Amino acid sequence: MPVEEFMAGWISGALGLVLGHPFDTVKVRLQTQTSYRGIMDCTVKIYRHESLLGFFKGMSFPIVSIPVVNSVLFGVYSNTLLALTATSHQDRRAQPPSYTHVFIAGCAGGVLQSYCLAPFDLIKVRLQNQTESRVQPGSPRPRYQGPVHCTATIFREEGPRGLFRGAWALMLRDTPSLGIYFVTYEGLCRQYTPDGQTPSSATVLVAGGFAGIASWVAATPFDVIKSRMQMDGLGRRAYQGFLDCMMREICGWDTWKRRATSDWDILDSSRSSSTWIFSARDRAWSFFLLLNSMVPPGHL
Repeated sequence: MPVEEFMAGWISGALGLVLGHPFDTVKVRLQTQTSYRGIMDCTVKIYRHESLLGFFKGMSFPIVSIPVVNSVLFGVYSNTLLALTATSHQDRRAQPPSYTHVFIAGCAGGVLQSYCLAPFDLIKVRLQNQTESRVQPGSPRPRYQGPVHCTATIFREEGPRGLFRGAWALMLRDTPSLGIYFVTYEGLCRQYTPDGQTPSSATVLVAGGFAGIASWVAATPFDVIKSRMQMDGLGRRAYQGFLDCMMREICGWDTWKRRATSDWDILDSSRSSSTWIFSARDRAWSFFLLLNSMVPPGHL
């Protein structure tokens, strides 16, 4: 599997994470807690009680895992397209794959990404939902002291399967949504790029932003279920399993109310992080192609 694909995904994942994590924290709080009246109320309360650091709770594990997961996503996507079309990354501008192949490749990347991401995402959500402040003296100690302590506590109290709580919802969220993600991005790039040429930076920014919006609109119901199930391991269980949670939440008014509230936050997050993910990935790819052209054949 090309090293360039993994490194490009690594760089783009890190940039997307830093830009999107504060929005993600607000989204997770709105999905799993009822003490907030909306996005602004949630944002103000986090800032007042937990300071600016409250928006970055749970980011330490993702900062390590998400770049790896994104590199796997882009690597699987590229190699699935290679298997389906027998064209390399450099040849795809001249011979673009069909949208069906792009969708299949995106879904394949989503399946493997969700499998790798599940434990890290669970720990992130648990840490994001801790409302205790670490900067105000006299504040109660949070249940989890950090990502390592969170992992050990979940493993001890819920067993190895506890680390994969909500994994089915995560897979159902990522598989079709990433197919939509790549189809939207490829479609917009092709629409506004002359044949055989590389998309401009502006095209990449706009296409990446709209790709993130399209995928998150489709993914939100399963994202709500995922977050609910991941927090369900604390205390008394509210759901009997994935299907029980899906029937009770998607078929109920509460999920659609939370969806309408958190969708606005998701759209803001997807516009910023997805734009940078695609832009950084393409710029990183160009950088590696430049380095490759400077090295004599047989030295890589």
